[in-house]
Amino acid sequence: MKYPSFKDLILFEDDNHIVVNKPPFVASLDERGGSGEVNILRLAKQYSADAQVCHRLDKETSGAIIIAKNPEAYRSVSMQFEKRKVQKTYHAVVDGLFTFKELFIDLPILNDGNRSVTIDRKEGKRAETIFNSIKFYRHYTLVECKPITGRMHQIRIHLATQRAAICGDTLYKGKPVFLSSIKKGYRIAKDDEELPIMKRFALHAKHVIFKGLDGEDIEIDAPYPKDFATLIKLLDKFDC
Repeated sequence: MKYPSFKDLILFEDDNHIVVNKPPFVASLDERGGSGEVNILRLAKQYSADAQVCHRLDKETSGAIIIAKNPEAYRSVSMQFEKRKVQKTYHAVVDGLFTFKELFIDLPILNDGNRSVTIDRKEGKRAETIFNSIKFYRHYTLVECKPITGRMHQIRIHLATQRAAICGDTLYKGKPVFLSSIKKGYRIAKDDEELPIMKRFALHAKHVIFKGLDGEDIEIDAPYPKDFATLIKLLDKFDC
């Protein structure tokens, strides 16, 4: 896999923080077992020696991720996450039509340690997400997701509980989007295998707001990566 230049990922930088637009299929931190693959933390440390990643995104998820350039900034951002002060907004494409208006989901999540999670009202940890529908297509919905807590797979499983699985999220029964399913008359050669428009689940960390060390808000918007932008473009063209 060809890895991008770290500089090309930077959306914002000051003396204390960097915000990058994480590409899909690049891990946030070193993964268990030490695969040796390039990740955001390693790239950041090559750029700024004391860099620390302040939170993580799933490997397939793209979008805004905050990096601290020194211990003071790391403590500050970590404390903001702990107190639920960081405002995060994700965009997801889900299979089906759903009218979410400030839908508040507060189903507790239990991490079983096997790269998946379950809803568990007795032993699960508090998990809260707010959902709003942004755009409706014939077969799909673009959804704004605002996690208040930060549990593993929180947005993914909370949407799945509403029967609104994220497209391509096979772990939670989400189905990939194929061009043949939205474009009338689209055919592929008999012996060819059609590939999905996106080769991952359709989730992107679009927007983040946190406070710098001076107390002023830092607000960053992360543009869609190529694959997510292509999916939206094709839905706009063929599924409206």
